[in-house]
Amino acid sequence: MNEPIVARHWLAIATPKAAPALATTTVLALARIWNANGAEHSVGNAVLMTALSLAAAAAGACASVGRSGDGTVAGTAFAASGALAFAGVAGYADGLPLPLLLWSVATAGAYGLAARYWRRDRRDTVAYERHVNDRREERAHIERVETIRGTTQIEVARTGAAYAEQLAQALVTRATLPGFDPRALEVAGLPELPAVDTAQER
Repeated sequence: MNEPIVARHWLAIATPKAAPALATTTVLALARIWNANGAEHSVGNAVLMTALSLAAAAAGACASVGRSGDGTVAGTAFAASGALAFAGVAGYADGLPLPLLLWSVATAGAYGLAARYWRRDRRDTVAYERHVNDRREERAHIERVETIRGTTQIEVARTGAAYAEQLAQALVTRATLPGFDPRALEVAGLPELPAVDTAQER
């Protein structure tokens, strides 16, 4: 069966690729807004962001320990820890060079982590598509074999019916020929033909 091919919009393809840059840019913008509203050189705010960042890192460490550790929760917690630390420094600093440097480092790190998940997702997608194609080809092969088998059985049955019909017609035609003696067939051990038809012909 042919499935319809659906082309994805370019925006749907580009959005996941731009997500890390959008996330770090959003954090930088919010931190600079916070900086302009009193966070610059504020020790209390810096301590608060440091405590939140350390708490998120500790949560990520706890989520990644043991057999029951969840990689998704741990990754989310570590990402939150980095975002909080980045926001704290960008909000505390009085100029743009350090926040921009941290933004570039955070963006590069985010893309490095995202690329790993994109590769794994791509491998899973390719493996799934290959599995689906293999199953589709296998089922198509089975359908072709069953179609050939059914057609062969129909042709064999049709040939057998035609042969039986031709044999019956030949026997009837032979019985109508002049000089045909059904008793000679009985003596030879051949099956007896209906005597009614021969009597009517005579």
